[in-house]
Amino acid sequence: MFDRCLYFNSNVLVRKIEKIWIDAYSEVGLAPAHAYFLRLVLEKPGLAQREIVVELSLDKSTITRFVDKMALDGYLYRAASPTGNLKEQCIFPTEKCLRLKEPLNAIGAGLYKRMQEVFSPEELKSMVGWMRSASQKL
Repeated sequence: MFDRCLYFNSNVLVRKIEKIWIDAYSEVGLAPAHAYFLRLVLEKPGLAQREIVVELSLDKSTITRFVDKMALDGYLYRAASPTGNLKEQCIFPTEKCLRLKEPLNAIGAGLYKRMQEVFSPEELKSMVGWMRSASQKL
């Protein structure tokens, strides 16, 4: 019945992946979405919120909530934009966040390795590429 249903099958896959990622990032007490957000801030300190929206393909309001929560939890801080634009703030990691860089990257690498045990490297690359392409088309 559901063999042609993109919605049903994609949700089954998402639920399975979500559980694996939640379990992995629980080691550091973060939800996967927050962990990826912090990984981006650690990789590219000083990004403006509008740049984070583009990088993570999330709504501006979602990124604002992420920034608010992570700032409140002591993982990052806002600073004025070097362009002098008062409406734009840049996001930087705190020392608390910097201490998470290696553990977050190790968890990410472990998840990638785990997926390569399920799918061949070629399958995984193809699947991720297809999903990114499909997301951009919709």
